[in-house]
Amino acid sequence: MKLPRRDLLALPLAAPLPLAAPLGWARDSAAQTAEFPSRPVTMVVGFPPGGQADLAARPVAAAMERNLRQAVVVQNRPGGAGAIGSGFVARAPADGQTLLMALSSLAVIPEAEKLFGRAPPYTVEQFAPIGLVNADPTMLAVPASAPWRNLAEFVAAARARPGDIPYGSSGAYGTLHVAMEMFAAAARIRLLHVPFQGAGPAITALLSGNIQALATAPGTLTQHVQTGRLRVLGCWGRERAPAFPEVPTFIEAGFGEVEFYIWAGLFAPVATPAPIQLRLRESLRQAMQDADLLRAFETAGSPPRYLDAPDFARFFAEDSARLVAAVQRIGRVE
Repeated sequence: MKLPRRDLLALPLAAPLPLAAPLGWARDSAAQTAEFPSRPVTMVVGFPPGGQADLAARPVAAAMERNLRQAVVVQNRPGGAGAIGSGFVARAPADGQTLLMALSSLAVIPEAEKLFGRAPPYTVEQFAPIGLVNADPTMLAVPASAPWRNLAEFVAAARARPGDIPYGSSGAYGTLHVAMEMFAAAARIRLLHVPFQGAGPAITALLSGNIQALATAPGTLTQHVQTGRLRVLGCWGRERAPAFPEVPTFIEAGFGEVEFYIWAGLFAPVATPAPIQLRLRESLRQAMQDADLLRAFETAGSPPRYLDAPDFARFFAEDSARLVAAVQRIGRVE
């Protein structure tokens, strides 16, 4: 999948209200927009601090806070590979005061629940896309002390010791789990899955040597690679990651169409009134041009990839279809 790239300054602010809209509706819409937000906004992250969603949410919240002129508070609600936080926002009042900074696992969790015959904690139809903020190719990281210097050595070791090399994830069917299982299937290897509540704890386990491999976003790895504590062996992108241009993609290495992106995007409950959604879209668009936000993203090694709601909705649908197919291939994980 070729990720769309947009010039932030060239994007339209938001779709204008229809000129033919009834005057009374337009007045009501303007009133709703003028009154929003009437109190602090909560931006929920379904993962612990330190992971991709959290690293995206904090600079976005700070920038939106400046243009909304109201506090935007990041609230971590980890668990279930993001399911707990996502379910919380799905059930929240649809008034724009509770938002979700989600990862691609948003589409995966409901599909995984179907495998077990369980009712999902939410459905993707309960969310309205506000905007994409970044989309990074996933990277395969190992401790710097590990014996594998490249992807071929890692694969050879995994084939020699099936099910013996432990890798971490953000939880069963989370982004990090699905990415690694896609690679394992293509490489014909079997690894030992060790789930955590999020990428932050998984990285801590990788740094301590409790696990030996992790699929995660470039932004969560940069400082640890720079300090010599971690090594990156492969990239799930169709093209090499700008933060790690020396690291080959799995496609280059001959592992078929192994492609996976960890993206972060902002959502609101689907019944949020249209004028409030427009206000949130405008706020996010302004935030994505904020100098402090751009600096924070670049420092983290995760450059912005902004898409407004219509383009984000199309991107989300395409990505979700690919991930749902991957979950169906993985099957039930007890």
